[in-house]
Amino acid sequence: AVKAPSIIVGDYTIYNDFVYNPVDFEKNNVLYHYPVNQDRLVIGKFCSIAAGTQFIMGPANHRTSSVSTYPFQVFGGAWADQAPPHLGQLPRKGDIMVGNDVWIGRESVILPGVHIGDGAIIAARSVVAKDVPAYTVAGGNPVRVLKQRFPEDLVQLLLAWRWWDLPPAELAEAVPLLCDPDLDAVRTDLRRRLGMAE
Repeated sequence: AVKAPSIIVGDYTIYNDFVYNPVDFEKNNVLYHYPVNQDRLVIGKFCSIAAGTQFIMGPANHRTSSVSTYPFQVFGGAWADQAPPHLGQLPRKGDIMVGNDVWIGRESVILPGVHIGDGAIIAARSVVAKDVPAYTVAGGNPVRVLKQRFPEDLVQLLLAWRWWDLPPAELAEAVPLLCDPDLDAVRTDLRRRLGMAE
């Protein structure tokens, strides 16, 4: 469904929408995405993106360093002749980067330049205006970290394992571990898989 070369979506990432056709994700959910700006949206593998989530790309910004934020040049004519190039004056925030196995709650807004770490959870209707660390739960407007999902040692094991990059047969074998709520057993198994001594 996504055709723009500057929108990269990893394998098995899903999006659901109850109002619009999910096939129109690029049109309805990636806003102000103009090729001239060269910003990218990169979404990892195995992400779950809830209905109404929007990614606001860099050109949504306005000039903030001058008296007026108004984009005079977009109307052409004498205004365009007198105004400096609009894109050159926009604050550049960079690409939006969403890690792997990220769950983004319904109607969240992700702003330009934000990086969301692997395994993070974004609460519904959050405005993500700053980076969110891996394996944390974040929410609010503006977003803030609410809690870390797992103890730091388990987070480091998960980041080292990178289950989302496993070959299909290994991934199928690992599904019970990925769904196991016994974190001590998960920790032990991951240490074995990574060749770490107990």
